[in-house]
Amino acid sequence: MTQYDQYAMQDPTTQYLKVNADGSLQPEPGLDADMRPKADHGEETYRGLGRLKGRKALITGGDSGIGAATAIAFAREGADVAICYMPEEKEDAEHILAEIEQAGVKSLALPGDIKDEAFCKEIVQKTVEAFGSIDILVNNAGKQEFEADLQKITTEKFEDTFRTNVFAMFWITKAAVPHMPAGASIINTASIQAYQPSPGLLDYASTKAAIVAFTKSLAKSLAQKGIRVNAVAPGPIWTPLQPSHGQPPEKLQEFGQNTPLGRPGQPAEVAPAYVFLASQESSYITAEVIGVTGGQHLP
Repeated sequence: MTQYDQYAMQDPTTQYLKVNADGSLQPEPGLDADMRPKADHGEETYRGLGRLKGRKALITGGDSGIGAATAIAFAREGADVAICYMPEEKEDAEHILAEIEQAGVKSLALPGDIKDEAFCKEIVQKTVEAFGSIDILVNNAGKQEFEADLQKITTEKFEDTFRTNVFAMFWITKAAVPHMPAGASIINTASIQAYQPSPGLLDYASTKAAIVAFTKSLAKSLAQKGIRVNAVAPGPIWTPLQPSHGQPPEKLQEFGQNTPLGRPGQPAEVAPAYVFLASQESSYITAEVIGVTGGQHLP
């Protein structure tokens, strides 16, 4: 992997090496610690400017991938950060919690399963008890499992994908809004799949389209409260979602190389979009979706 400098002008086509994975799969939910090649979350490269100083953030799926990179970026911008993750992702979570604390801010670990409505309410309450408020909510945790045959998509699998990606977002947001002051920001993780759905990702793509609609509707309903709601729609980003059955083995071997930029993105390249939407720099932006897609543009 080439060295990434967020402030140095570089050729984006060669800023990172192409991912040439061997196609081996991990069991869900997948660990960043076991990924080959490793993903870049900005541990060695992200330099904050104090844009989120004193703010309190809750990030679901903050142990790896885009959530992890966002947690590191938020911490280095001065925010206290709570991350929610599955208990089996503890190894990844401990790494990110240490990165948050090294930035000189508070961290909060919230292990559990967001498919449970009671747990969704619990993580909001624990964050408020620890930090005093929630100024930034990032609904990022997601379930993605490739299945090309419609007949093999079970009702249980379909429901699990919606409970993780959509229902949990609804439960957490509903619980968090009463604790969010004017100026707060909600950022949801959508996907290029909401606009350009792939065969084999029927349930996942459907949830991401729902997240786009949820984001735009909620933004309009919360505007008078001074709470902004936006989404980020990543394209092919190298995260544990991909090798933990999010893609078939043959697609992993040349993952993301069909984009105009010729390579997949790294989590460190997505996190700045979340920082921008969380900061006051985006004060007149709400009900929008920012694509980070390597050229597979949104409509």
